Amino acid sequence: MKTNKWLFPFALFTAALIYLIASRAPLPVGGFSTFGADTVRAEVTHILEEGEIDLGGRMQKYQIARVKILEGQYAEIPMEIDYGKRQVRSDEYDMAVGDEVMVSISKTPQNVINAYFVDFVRVKPILLLAGIFAIAIILISAWKGIRALLSMAFSLYVIVGYIIPHILIGEDPLRVSIIGSIILLGVTLYLTYGWTLKTHAAVISMVLILILTGALSMLFVVFTKLNGTGDENVMFLMQLMETPINLRGLLLGGMIIGALGVLDDLVTTQASAVFELYHANPEFGFRALYNSAMRIGQDHVAATVNTLVLAYAGASLPMMLMFSLGGGDYGYIVNFSFIAEEIVRTLVGSLGLIAAVPLTTTIAIFFAQRSAALARWGNFLGEEGESHHHH
Repeated sequence: MKTNKWLFPFALFTAALIYLIASRAPLPVGGFSTFGADTVRAEVTHILEEGEIDLGGRMQKYQIARVKILEGQYAEIPMEIDYGKRQVRSDEYDMAVGDEVMVSISKTPQNVINAYFVDFVRVKPILLLAGIFAIAIILISAWKGIRALLSMAFSLYVIVGYIIPHILIGEDPLRVSIIGSIILLGVTLYLTYGWTLKTHAAVISMVLILILTGALSMLFVVFTKLNGTGDENVMFLMQLMETPINLRGLLLGGMIIGALGVLDDLVTTQASAVFELYHANPEFGFRALYNSAMRIGQDHVAATVNTLVLAYAGASLPMMLMFSLGGGDYGYIVNFSFIAEEIVRTLVGSLGLIAAVPLTTTIAIFFAQRSAALARWGNFLGEEGESHHHH
């Protein structure tokens, strides 16, 4: 009698959640000026004035509006804000009566209370989009879709609830990211694919690849003398933080989490390919199986590395523009830390992916060729995969 292949993953999911909640790092208190702490929601009740203003030699629209504060200590109090008188604004969207906006409230020493426009409230359209996404995935892939949503929520939770708080209290970001990633991918792979030999092969390969990528990125970050200060978000963080963060570790952790998404896809497909090939020709030896699986993997890796490069290039388009502004002297620009960081990140991530193929293939062949022998451990190890049941 075999146990349900979903029993273990859900047990693992629960155990991981308990571990994450138990190891919640307290966020540093005091001296930490939280981003958006004095920001409240307000509703625009009247547009008082609209016009054009010359802001540093550039004409732009401005609006002055009366808003009603919706929350916090000033709730229900009407205030005036302007949009576009002091700050550069985009002319595409105007404030309209009924809009919800974020305003920042500050008090002068003379107890004069001022409100400033921060941004539009975008929760509703974002929730709507998320809702459409959830319904679509469940309609298309039913029960699998629900598992995928669970996995996605869990991934975000690991990043927001475990990785970030632990980095903020000054732990080593590389270690935190690797542990977080292993929990994250281990649980999500089992949740998505079930407790099967195929998934075990994928998870083992993934853990090894993460450790390898971690080691590679450490080596090259030190070798290229990168220290993680290439990103202006990091500089902004530094000003807010009391606890010194290990910036180099933050850079490394980012590299690892960046490669995660693509890695997950690569190891599962590769493990799947090996099991399918093995069942198509059970008399294939190790060498024959390895060569066949590698041919599939080579195509996949080429496509995946391209995906990774495009994903990073897309995320750093503004930086690519800087490249072109430099008049095309690429040899010179490569030396700037923020550009070097992206290049090292892409190459190290790609190396991890390239290594993933032979590694996963080998581990999956090991499991596949012993699947009959391992069948008697079926209760504990789970079945092989979706469709192959031994009688």
